[in-house]
Amino acid sequence: MEQILPLHGIRVVEVAATVAGAYAGRLLEAMGADVIMVEPPAGSALRQVPPFLGDTGISALFASLAVGKRSVMLDLADPHDREAFDRLAASAAILINDMPVEERAAHRLDEASISARHPALVHLSVLPFGAMGPKSDWKAEEVNLFHASGEGYLMPNGLTADMFPERAPIKVHGYFAERQGGVAGALAALAALWSGQGQFVDVSVQDANIAVGAFAIQRFGDGSIEHRSTRSFRYGGVIECADGYVELLTLEERQWQGLVELMGNPEWARDPALSDAVARSVRGPEINRHIRAFAKGWPVEELVTRAQKLGVPMARYNTPEQVVAGAHEKARGIFAGLDVGDLKGLPMQTAPFRFGPDPLPLRGKVPEQPGADQAILLPAQTEDGRRAMA
Repeated sequence: MEQILPLHGIRVVEVAATVAGAYAGRLLEAMGADVIMVEPPAGSALRQVPPFLGDTGISALFASLAVGKRSVMLDLADPHDREAFDRLAASAAILINDMPVEERAAHRLDEASISARHPALVHLSVLPFGAMGPKSDWKAEEVNLFHASGEGYLMPNGLTADMFPERAPIKVHGYFAERQGGVAGALAALAALWSGQGQFVDVSVQDANIAVGAFAIQRFGDGSIEHRSTRSFRYGGVIECADGYVELLTLEERQWQGLVELMGNPEWARDPALSDAVARSVRGPEINRHIRAFAKGWPVEELVTRAQKLGVPMARYNTPEQVVAGAHEKARGIFAGLDVGDLKGLPMQTAPFRFGPDPLPLRGKVPEQPGADQAILLPAQTEDGRRAMA
């Protein structure tokens, strides 16, 4: 039986050239919305981002963001195409817009213009630093946004920095910052939709990422300014095993007791002074030496399995291949097969959430060419004879 998804019957129009804007649309699509990308005549800029899938010429990033969406091609600088866009927007509940602020008025995509023409529309703006304020016209790439949020100031830290001192503090892999902006955008749009009122929703990717590092910000209150060279977990963190790495973090007493049991209740861990959490923090380097010596004799998979049975928060550092083939990921149905060109069954995340016991379906396909669904713009006859968008 086919799942009826929460946003079934909701149309979203997406004008997006950034990962943040497109990911907001992708999340809404995964929830069941009919998402229509409006691409310029040259196609979305995201289509040009490497790597590409085999010989298809299709960007892997674009495919991951566009699956399930439909595509129309419009030149929003052209009056005729702007009329077609307005007809499309009139059929939608949400507009996603990541066009730079200074370009919006010329394309009639500014807040005032959209509000006047489509007062019932939720107009979601997703920009690096928001659509208002002194930085509203600033442009930014992923690396700028990652550091502007403070995350770059904190990473790598602790044992990671000790073990890999040659690694520069640039950013984590992929589009972490922009995807956080997309999550914030999707949730903000849903909140506005729930209100039942058309409105302008202003999302800043920087603000969305500052929330990720909220713990470091909270510590400002007690006078602590965290930095990658001083921030660390007193014991735990990145641990080398016989065939890879794990991360260990014990914050609670029961987790410490589980760790001691995992290591076979060694004599050093039975020191009465270590029953106190503060004392354990002070002796963190000593404890880490014991943990590292113990872990080096264990294969990752076996150690993680034993740790999790004992309630010890430990997980393997996975390669991409291990993520796709992992028992946990398979059990939850996180990935489904996607066909792109001649490539069949590519593993693709269906959604980072679910609404019941079953994983969400991977719906539709990747629009392989801009304007693949141009027929949407043609008027269609409804059952009562009125003309509407397809």
